[in-house]
Amino acid sequence: MALLILAHPYYAQSIANKTIVNELIKTYPDLEVRDIFQLYPDYKIDVRAEQEALLRHDTIILQYPMFWFNMPAILKLWFDKVFTYQFAYGSQGDKLKDKKVIISMTVGQKEADMVNDRENLADSFLKAVQYSIQYTQMQLSATYLLYDVSPLSGNPESKIKLEAVEHSHKVLKHLTEA
Repeated sequence: MALLILAHPYYAQSIANKTIVNELIKTYPDLEVRDIFQLYPDYKIDVRAEQEALLRHDTIILQYPMFWFNMPAILKLWFDKVFTYQFAYGSQGDKLKDKKVIISMTVGQKEADMVNDRENLADSFLKAVQYSIQYTQMQLSATYLLYDVSPLSGNPESKIKLEAVEHSHKVLKHLTEA
């Protein structure tokens, strides 16, 4: 079984994230989805409930949009609160050891707009998540980025949905092969 941590502050209006999550639920019925914005609209995260959810699963999918070149604030708070000393790190903090993590992030901009002469900027923004995964002894299993999902860029909703379905199938394939 896998756990999906959904962190999207405007999920009801989302096209890509909603399509990805719905497709994963449809094709992977054992998926546990924790929409942390829905669960904690007041940002008061139930640490014990979140830790118990993590302990129930071998694979964790982090599903979120890139917000201002970072993760949404609630996902950062989730990491800060849930990955506690002696749970996620420390001399006895091995509770997450060897769990697999799949990052599934959407980016409103076109990929070409996220590349400068040295690097893909989205990759550099993922470093904090990647280092957190490494520090807690989890294994980064895969990273999937879906670009150009903002209707503001002129991308039609039908195209965004189609690409989001394809994205979810990549995540699902990795999930079932892992």
